[in-house]
Amino acid sequence: MADVVESDEIPGVWLIRPEVHTDERGRFLETYRSSWLPFAAPMLQGNRSDSSAKVLRGLHYHRRQADLWFVQQGKVTTVLVDTRIGSPTEGKHTILQQGGGEELAVYIPEGVAHGFYAHDDVIMTYLVTGEYDGSDELGIAWNDPDLGISWPDEEPILSERDQKNARLADVAADRRVPYSG
Repeated sequence: MADVVESDEIPGVWLIRPEVHTDERGRFLETYRSSWLPFAAPMLQGNRSDSSAKVLRGLHYHRRQADLWFVQQGKVTTVLVDTRIGSPTEGKHTILQQGGGEELAVYIPEGVAHGFYAHDDVIMTYLVTGEYDGSDELGIAWNDPDLGISWPDEEPILSERDQKNARLADVAADRRVPYSG
């Protein structure tokens, strides 16, 4: 059975360490069960992201969608930032390692910005609680000096979108999620 615990650093973020079964043929593990997150809305869409080494994706967040990330191949440094208005950890971040032998799935609630840096070629799969909606694709600057994030690379490969994200302090309140505790 998987070990499922709420993060000590950002409320509403859940860490899932699946049980891995190995033998001479390879390995097997469950990456998701709805019973692990009984409070979560149903997962409605599955996605796959392939990234080359040195790519940084993020920081992205949604007002109406939660994510569940799992790294299938490669290693990433994952950064989560609480953008929720009124949260006890508003503006704080946490850094996690996923993949590269660290079997860890991460449930990311609405309003928590998320991004990752690919240390090598990476395949990440993620489930989401809403179907794609471009109006709910929001972001904050990966290198916002107010957040104090120490990324593994100061000159990562970024999308045009991620190069233009605003600092958290410059994001209007109506573009953020109120904390519901």
